[in-house]
Amino acid sequence: MTDTASHYLEEIKRQLHGHKRMGEGAMAQLEETDFFVTLDPESNSIAALVKHIAGNARSRFTDFLTSDGEKPDRFRDQEFEVSAKTTREEVMRWWEQAWSHIFSALDSLRPEDVQRTVSIRQEPHTVMQALNRALAHYAQHIGQLVFLAKHLRSSQWRTLSIPRGKSEEYKVATPKTYKPAS
Repeated sequence: MTDTASHYLEEIKRQLHGHKRMGEGAMAQLEETDFFVTLDPESNSIAALVKHIAGNARSRFTDFLTSDGEKPDRFRDQEFEVSAKTTREEVMRWWEQAWSHIFSALDSLRPEDVQRTVSIRQEPHTVMQALNRALAHYAQHIGQLVFLAKHLRSSQWRTLSIPRGKSEEYKVATPKTYKPAS
């Protein structure tokens, strides 16, 4: 089990690093004002999505193994409120803080921790379940972020994956070797 758990921890880090890179690739293409655009009154801006990811990551990954993942000082609804004074730099600081919490907690885990129990909102989860939950949650919001960035950049968008019409070229290109997260 330890070998499987080691591989699992390596893979979850690799996946999360990939999502972080994808979000950064999308945000790097944006103008300052793009961070604060909403498509309609019920939509979130990129700034709000990042603020929410940061609040969630701080709550879930601070004292990950020893305290509930929903901290009493977290006010989730406020994560979706962005001040008119908020800057791109502040959004990017939230982003880096989020990933610092996540990777710091992941780096502290040992294979034998994967089956330990942690709680989120007083509900028990194995560490593996909690990490899978976080991965799915962050992937969903980063997907929203990428969708919004792509919409805003329109014809100026630079793809983050295989460009349209290039799939056949990609299939015959030199295969990429698996690289574990560092």
